[in-house]
Amino acid sequence: MRCPRIVIPCVLIAATLVRADEQWRPLFNGRDLSGWSTFMAAPPPETTVPGLKRDEKGAYLEPIGFNRDPLKVFTVEDVDGRPAIHVSGAGFGVATTDESFSNFHLRLQVKWGEKKWGYKLHSPLDAGLLYFARGPAGVDHATWPSCLEFQIQEHDFGDLFTLGKTTVMAPARQEGRLWLYDPKGVPTAFVARRPIGARCVRLEDREKPHGEWNTLDLVCLGDSSIHIVNGRVVMRLSHAQILDGSALVTLDSGHICLQTEGGEVYYRDIEVRPISAVPADYAEP
Repeated sequence: MRCPRIVIPCVLIAATLVRADEQWRPLFNGRDLSGWSTFMAAPPPETTVPGLKRDEKGAYLEPIGFNRDPLKVFTVEDVDGRPAIHVSGAGFGVATTDESFSNFHLRLQVKWGEKKWGYKLHSPLDAGLLYFARGPAGVDHATWPSCLEFQIQEHDFGDLFTLGKTTVMAPARQEGRLWLYDPKGVPTAFVARRPIGARCVRLEDREKPHGEWNTLDLVCLGDSSIHIVNGRVVMRLSHAQILDGSALVTLDSGHICLQTEGGEVYYRDIEVRPISAVPADYAEP
């Protein structure tokens, strides 16, 4: 009678693992941008977009707008033998999921290109993963929606930015003009205004060398979120809120966006699964 006692639990465990793996589903089909919509702000002056108004110095006076991409900023290419979303960086805007998400675990891989554009020409390569996005793009700096940002910038992977009408709490400490994430720090509200501002710097730099793929995980449960870079938790946030009229309300769901912010970048293996608890690997120690 020992054999059934050994075999049956193994079968059950295997079935459970299969079901858990099947919960992941792709947000990028590897062929095109089905399931995503785009918004492009006013493009860099060195680009040419026929019909778009410019001032006497050549600066564009209006955005490209929704679901128009004449500069082909967002395309799909084979990179390192795999399909990826290529973001040229020739402009500022977002690709946004048509679907809204709550209580989810998102993961993707990201790798830098080489090109820079506009006022980012002499700055670090910059992009971003936006989440809990509400309302149309163009609210923040005439480009971004109201949302939270998982920063993707050279040596700043995992920083927080609050964009538009959002606010969120993080334990932090101040060093000079910067606020740094610190698990033992003082609970601090980050919002896009003085004296604290919208940015909280990640715990540590976990970015891989230029040219390598980085794995980012984003865990969102209720109004809390966790930024994870190459397997390391670098930020824990809670009590996300958004201004609705004159009142702050809970922010616990929204769309996911990939930024184009003047820097060339590639995204691949974008997938999501529903959760009812923080995965054990990323739970509070």
